[in-house]
Amino acid sequence: MEKIQSAIAKARAERSAKSGGPSQAPSQAQVTHRPRTAEDASHQTWDALPLIEPAVRRLWSQRIVTLEGGREATPFDKLRTRMLQQMRAHGWRRVAITSPGMNSGKTTIALNLSFSLARQAGSRVVLSEMDLRKPSIQRTLRVKTERDFAKVINGDAPFDDHGIRIRSNIALGMLQRPMDNPAELLHNPNLAATLDVIEAQYDPSIMMFDMPPYQVSDDVMSFADKVDCVMIIAAAEYTKMSELDACERELANVTNVLGVVLNKCRYDTNDGSSDYYS
Repeated sequence: MEKIQSAIAKARAERSAKSGGPSQAPSQAQVTHRPRTAEDASHQTWDALPLIEPAVRRLWSQRIVTLEGGREATPFDKLRTRMLQQMRAHGWRRVAITSPGMNSGKTTIALNLSFSLARQAGSRVVLSEMDLRKPSIQRTLRVKTERDFAKVINGDAPFDDHGIRIRSNIALGMLQRPMDNPAELLHNPNLAATLDVIEAQYDPSIMMFDMPPYQVSDDVMSFADKVDCVMIIAAAEYTKMSELDACERELANVTNVLGVVLNKCRYDTNDGSSDYYS
């Protein structure tokens, strides 16, 4: 219990130092009593989440190709490694994934990164759906569950009651439907405290947040101070440079920009690397 509270206090202090202001501390009621050993506690809370694995055929049909290594997974594995190197070098654990506009494939990339990370021994990933206006993970995965991450965001229930696992080491907070007043919910300091509790109890290697597109609302800006960094997804031949520049510049004023990923690129380098898997 003391170690969990210490971890929460540390996470809160780090985010407070970065944002320049204090974060609201979670109440005693928010912190579930766990065994004294923090590592044992995180394993128990992790294993208690129900395991609901999506159908492999469904994943492939939605371009989720990182369940196993190989040719299709290689671009995402490279992105995973670069992301981990940068985040570990800076001591970061939370990354938001957004895009300047719509239809850039950010949810597909977030899921592919999650499965790619899950293939690493000792890795644990928490993926939270934060596109409150237009959630898409349920539609993508088609997993059957009544668990709804909206109740965690609202502060009505702990993650223990509404998180699931889609692999043994991927925990998912998934929305069942759009939410009202999304910007206000994302800006609420109580949400920062909730995330601190999840991080302390589950001790993930990486926490990823699937955000809405930057241009459609102020939702991303409302949430950006609750993460360590942001990854921006640009769609080839679709995202305008002016849009990308504005997105990167504005977010850099609030949090760290991890990098920009070019998605939907049809250019083939023809370097022969794919022959390695033949």
